[in-house]
Amino acid sequence: MADTDFETLQIEAAVFRRLRDHLMHERPDVQNIDLMILAGFCRNCLGDWYREAAEHRGITMTKDEAREAVYGEPFAQWKGKHQREATAEQLAAFEAAQRSHDQPR
Repeated sequence: MADTDFETLQIEAAVFRRLRDHLMHERPDVQNIDLMILAGFCRNCLGDWYREAAEHRGITMTKDEAREAVYGEPFAQWKGKHQREATAEQLAAFEAAQRSHDQPR
């Protein structure tokens, strides 16, 4: 790997850690459903991507282990502290967003 490739990898890893830490520490109030509505992904998606990347490198990881890496604690604990029931408005917005995300671009 060339030095610039390694530097790019290091920068991308730092950006991921900053996003993870931001969601974990500065904005635990941001609900996963709101992330899904606006961005088409949430913390659970990050956990899935984390697990897939680990498996790509030959590291076996459960869904729960990957989520804990993203949430900073077991998902059930985080959910109990931070996740609220989705409102009817959020559910409707989520459904609309899912339809728009499914459209070919």
